[in-house]
Amino acid sequence: MRKRNLTPFGRLVNEQLVKLNMTQKKLAEKVGTSEVYLSMILRGERSGQKYLDKIMKVLDINKNDITRNIK
Repeated sequence: MRKRNLTPFGRLVNEQLVKLNMTQKKLAEKVGTSEVYLSMILRGERSGQKYLDKIMKVLDINKNDITRNIK
């Protein structure tokens, strides 16, 4: 089985999760989706448009953080 890579946004989310001592499961609950779907968003397998703003709000991520993380 091949390892699935995170997108730059996914890496940023994981960094914030570590800083906040939060699990993906807890984040999924807070934004109203499943842990599996959240994981798919972080790997770029689903756009997750509906949840992106909620994820950013819960983790205190702003658009500048995303831009910096992509470069």
